[in-house]
Amino acid sequence: MIPCLDRPASIADAPVSFSERLIEAGFRGDIETRAASRTVYATDNSIYQVEPQAIVFPRDAEDMQIIARTLSEPAFLTIVIAPRGGGTGTNGQALTDGVVVDCSRHMNRILEIDPMRRTACVEAGVVKDQLNRELKPHGLFFAPELSTSNRATIGGMISTDACGQGSCLYGKTSNHVLGLRVVLTDGSDFWSRPLENAELTEICARDDRIGEVHRIVERITWETQERVAEVFPNLNRYMTGYDLAHVRRQDGFFDLNAVLCGSEGTLALIAEAELNLMPLPAEVALINVRYSDFNAALEDARNLVSLGVASIETVDEKVLDLAKGDIVWNAIGRFFPSDGERAANGINIVEILAGGPDELEQKIAEVATTLEARPGANRLGFTVARGHADAEAIWTMRKRAVGLLGNVEGSIRPVPFVEDTAVPPEHLAAYIREFRDLLDRAGVSYGMFGHVDAGVLHVRPALDLVRPDHTALVRQISDEVVALTRKYGGVLWGEHGKGVRSEYVPEFFGDLYPCLQDIKRGFDPQNRLNPGKITSINGRPLLKIDEVPLRGGFDRIIGHEIRAAFDNAAYCNGNGACFDFDETSPMCPSYKATRDRRQSPKGRASLMREWLRMLAEKNIDPRREAEGLRKAGRLWQLPRRIVNSFSPVNAGDFSHEVKAAMDSCLACKACAGQCPIKVSVPSFRAKFLEIYHGRYLRPLKDPLVASIETMLPMMARVRPLYNLVAGTVPGKALTRLAGLTALPHLPAVSLPKEARRLGVAIAHAEDLTRFSNAKLSRTVVFVPDVFTSYFDPDVALAAISLARKLGYEPLLAAPHINGKALHVHGYLGRFERAARGTSVYLKGLTDLGVTLVGIDPSMTLAFRSEYSAVPGKPLGADVALPQEWLANVLAEQPLAKSIEGIRYTLMPHCTERTNAPAAIGQWKAVFAQLGIELAVAETGCCGMAGTFGHETRNRRLSKALYEMSWKSPIAGRQKGDVVMVTGYSCRSQVKTLDAVGLEHPLQVIERLVNFKV
Repeated sequence: MIPCLDRPASIADAPVSFSERLIEAGFRGDIETRAASRTVYATDNSIYQVEPQAIVFPRDAEDMQIIARTLSEPAFLTIVIAPRGGGTGTNGQALTDGVVVDCSRHMNRILEIDPMRRTACVEAGVVKDQLNRELKPHGLFFAPELSTSNRATIGGMISTDACGQGSCLYGKTSNHVLGLRVVLTDGSDFWSRPLENAELTEICARDDRIGEVHRIVERITWETQERVAEVFPNLNRYMTGYDLAHVRRQDGFFDLNAVLCGSEGTLALIAEAELNLMPLPAEVALINVRYSDFNAALEDARNLVSLGVASIETVDEKVLDLAKGDIVWNAIGRFFPSDGERAANGINIVEILAGGPDELEQKIAEVATTLEARPGANRLGFTVARGHADAEAIWTMRKRAVGLLGNVEGSIRPVPFVEDTAVPPEHLAAYIREFRDLLDRAGVSYGMFGHVDAGVLHVRPALDLVRPDHTALVRQISDEVVALTRKYGGVLWGEHGKGVRSEYVPEFFGDLYPCLQDIKRGFDPQNRLNPGKITSINGRPLLKIDEVPLRGGFDRIIGHEIRAAFDNAAYCNGNGACFDFDETSPMCPSYKATRDRRQSPKGRASLMREWLRMLAEKNIDPRREAEGLRKAGRLWQLPRRIVNSFSPVNAGDFSHEVKAAMDSCLACKACAGQCPIKVSVPSFRAKFLEIYHGRYLRPLKDPLVASIETMLPMMARVRPLYNLVAGTVPGKALTRLAGLTALPHLPAVSLPKEARRLGVAIAHAEDLTRFSNAKLSRTVVFVPDVFTSYFDPDVALAAISLARKLGYEPLLAAPHINGKALHVHGYLGRFERAARGTSVYLKGLTDLGVTLVGIDPSMTLAFRSEYSAVPGKPLGADVALPQEWLANVLAEQPLAKSIEGIRYTLMPHCTERTNAPAAIGQWKAVFAQLGIELAVAETGCCGMAGTFGHETRNRRLSKALYEMSWKSPIAGRQKGDVVMVTGYSCRSQVKTLDAVGLEHPLQVIERLVNFKV
């Protein structure tokens, strides 16, 4: 049996009192020291794992000053800190064994936008895409482009001097920084802006820390300017951090920000930034060129650069193949057609920008003419994507490349540690040939993508860092790549900063390295800010790539089989796609509402990894534990669970912290569909809950919710009594005691009774065997879930009527248990038994050739996802979504007739949007056959998510999510608009919170077909 998993506290007395002292000093932000928080912040998007002692979340620059002043007190001189933004760094820049300062939770305000001056002032925690969304109405944008732009913070971009696609045109983050509000370790707070000589003289005369740092940097830049010109490479991606080459600008100004940008939090805390903005390009097109050989793509890129295009991105065959299985491919596949036997083993994405349509077409023609006039032996062809929508869809695929490389089978996966080298573009093809030879000799596969116009290619060797022999390759490959990069006049860190790779800094900077140390002493004389990164002083060594703990080292004890059994939790690479700020994006609702990274897929995966590791330390296999629990039976375990639940000995069980993070998961499966690694929180959450509640009692609402599919038919028989409980004050108080709220009413219409009245039979395989093949092909069996059947039967009745109008014989599936509620709450034994029984029944129908159609997307998709994961023989339950069936039916008998003056809008279920990529396009196709151009609302989760929003403990979060995403489009609908909602839980939420009854698309289509026939 699983014991209490007490996790030893790693917080020494000093950090605990440091937290207390912060509060005494007036700190208004959050402070977290719990094991769960430390575990989540122990990793980023790198291969390393370092657990901090605490995490602090300042609310503003004043809170940052309090942190700095408290650090300066004699009692806390041993504490070090590291700032953290989006936490997506690939080199461990934000990892520390001290205190993390996270600006993303509270310091995320856009303070000012000045369209006339084309500037914006923001706090450090503002996300890049968040800023650009607010700038778009002004026709402006913040230019540096990143693959992580939906979660990368401005402070993090400044700290790594980030850039990406389009850097040859737009430059790096530092090129767009006008001013920085920074806080030094003594609490000094000042705005760093470019200074004229008189201003510089004045500030250098100050006798404080601010004056000292300006004097030091000014002296070094004068003394070393000739040597800097010799040492610093002449690259688009020049040295990031401590950039002595650009302190003295060509216009004569002294710009301290050249030193601060890219300094990775080693010099100061960045509180706010004033940024330069660019006008949005009016027109855009992408020319997508395919090659049979990746090296041919690299060689051809040089020819394309000469055409004066905006940017060129390259992707190799590994990334391209992974993208074909990703959610993005449905939107872009037509731009990458098959070339028969000559498969595309590389692509160049060529970006063209223009001020108007005519100019755009002229530029496209110039590039196309050049491509056609100079055919290459390995160039297969090209397509053109015009307009911002298609271009953005293709860029989304490119942005997901980092994550996609982690979505491979097995434990050997591409990992980052030499993935952002930069060389002069004219040397890139030769450099990459040698790079590939190097990796081939090491016996490792790899994936490649990058910015060929800038000479940057992201290369990720595939390793399993649980294996000691693969761990050794990190050092071997890194050393060889450093030598190769220097041979071609490049740098190891062209984009993603130095971090743990800082041991190579002295080699690259040479005799200028002591100057970096002098700058560090001026800003941070006690070496308290992110020590060991970029430069180090006071005898503390720089970090080394093989001395910082690897995540693989912690995972080694778990074993591959257990890692594989828990739904990619252990393989989360920390790319942070689940930190998406956008309220209209389905991923991840609980994180959006709380801004708590424990309550995100990445956070939950981290906690699951740690839980599995702690079990492994005690030689406990959770798979065997689950089997034992099922065999023992719940009743016999009850006394033990009662004792465990009330024993003070178990108060510190780490499992409780894992459970708290799992409780806020809506089980919407957006992670399973949108995470590039396909980390499926609902899947491993169910497995965790099964084991957790083998040790501890369940809340009363769990068995009530889990039995809903068997209880609802009985409730329907006593409908007045149920409605009395659901609709009266005493009844609502009673249900709240049981942990449930906002229960819907049962309508007077009964689906079974209406079906019998309409002559709709229940489908049984033995009855269907008497049908002819022709009749079977025109038979459709609707498989309504229990919620639609009893709470919204009009939808199923509309489906029946529609089927008849289209010439089909409608039948209803026999009463069955879908089991999704069982799965969500961790009753996996009961779920598997129900799934097997239901699957046998449904497969008996599909084997006869009839079409099965579900109603609710979430319940219907359970037949594909949860059912397919049942151990043993794969379950067969081929149930179509309504739009999948209708798209085929209406394609055979078009009914198109233009309907004008009415706006039709679809609000799809988030599970449908993320786990059935073709679903939205199919709905559009269905309505197009009816002469309607369907609009699809950009919304995230409604907050109900099945039974989640009906649980009392979740109601506040549920309402917050609704107001964040759904409330505005519901309130903004115009008279006469037809707004449709596919999910029953979504319709229930709208009705509960806004007293608006919205229809399922089937109900609308049924009326339209009636009008047309």
